[in-house]
Amino acid sequence: MYFAGVDGGGSKTIAIIADHYGNVLGSAVTGCGNHQIIGVQAAVLNIRGALFGALAQAGIAMDQLDFVQFGLAGADRSIDMDRLSPEISRQLDLRSWNMVCDTLEGLRVGSRDNTGVVLVCGSNTNAAGRNRLGQTVQVGGFDTLFGDRAGGFYLAAQALGRAVRCWEGREPYSDLVERIPLRLGFTSFGEMLNRYLDDEITAAPLELSLIVHESADSGDWLSRQLLADMGRELGISASAVIRKLGGFEEEAVPVILTGSILQSGRNPLLLDALLQEVKAEHPLCTLVIPELPPVFGAVMLAMDRLGLPVTPAIIENFKRDGGNRK
Repeated sequence: MYFAGVDGGGSKTIAIIADHYGNVLGSAVTGCGNHQIIGVQAAVLNIRGALFGALAQAGIAMDQLDFVQFGLAGADRSIDMDRLSPEISRQLDLRSWNMVCDTLEGLRVGSRDNTGVVLVCGSNTNAAGRNRLGQTVQVGGFDTLFGDRAGGFYLAAQALGRAVRCWEGREPYSDLVERIPLRLGFTSFGEMLNRYLDDEITAAPLELSLIVHESADSGDWLSRQLLADMGRELGISASAVIRKLGGFEEEAVPVILTGSILQSGRNPLLLDALLQEVKAEHPLCTLVIPELPPVFGAVMLAMDRLGLPVTPAIIENFKRDGGNRK
């Protein structure tokens, strides 16, 4: 049997093809798969490209797939599903498929029994959870206008805005005043600021989030503060999910961390602040950083849909063949 998992995120879309033994047969990466960022047609076109690329590498045809599971950023509400489903059906002729928010594939890849809390922190952020009754909740995931205070875009905006304050003297000096314009190709902070104002640029480049990590590693006070603040915010979201699901009855709750900032960045300041925030209310919680990227959670969900057990041997095959497919 053949399965496809497709993880559509804010910066890239990943697809993998695997068989029922857990052998990874093909993979491909394309651009943004979040319809809230680039629109439904463009997002599904990238999703289609990733799936076809993975199929070509695997050497199998679309009609050989027994199930395709999509885990898509931005697929948060029923209206999102209603917008995406017809376009997926139009662009892809699939025998059997299902779509969930990308949070749930992250939960599946990090929790053997598919229960607990999952935090996504990549380009954007989201939080969700599932208890043993199968009940699910989501907290956030709708951008800063609706209360989100984490993710790469948010961190980049905070870095730029706070650096302006440091440059102007409204806050103490930060290394970001030099690092940001240098990375963006300007000779000075003033030149960069005037260009942004003249061209009416209203969004900070996502790469500024990487600069924050680099500057924090060098000891910059502001970068360290920004990462710790984001860790606390993620901890607040995790605690909210646990409360909404009923507190998990004093059992140990895994908090699965996915997305590039959490799963790849792993900044200790951020992780420590996150853990302290969650443990203050739920002391039995533990942080789990999956060894596999979330796209494998989509494959596991596909196998779940057909009633096939995801055995330890299958997990080991996933790790052997695809653990580096970020």
